[in-house]
Amino acid sequence: PLTGNESRRFTNKHSKKALKASLTLGILLGMFFVAWLPFFITNVAQAVCGCVPAGFFDVLTWLGYCNSTMNPIIYPLFMRDFKRAMGKFLPCCRRSAEPRPSAISLSMRNSHSGPRAPTSLKNVL
Repeated sequence: PLTGNESRRFTNKHSKKALKASLTLGILLGMFFVAWLPFFITNVAQAVCGCVPAGFFDVLTWLGYCNSTMNPIIYPLFMRDFKRAMGKFLPCCRRSAEPRPSAISLSMRNSHSGPRAPTSLKNVL
């Protein structure tokens, strides 16, 4: 059982995580609405009155596409776990002290099984 002080610290830690997750989600949804809402409003206006210039429609379409390029920027800025995971696999984000994981170690980690006997390509074929 947790004491009162430990319980408050536990609750405070989870509250900070929940607040940060809410902030990240709010930013992502806000960016989505800013990028795509003008496109959808213009799309409806075009269907009703046909008064939207093609160039303006193209600009709004590309604004929506730009939202997809913002997600890989927003996630690492606000999520430490995401940044660490990407740092393991992208050479540009890896720290020099971290060894690069091999494909074998990754498959072993993801296979949910114990160590296996080494196999050669000749045995597999």
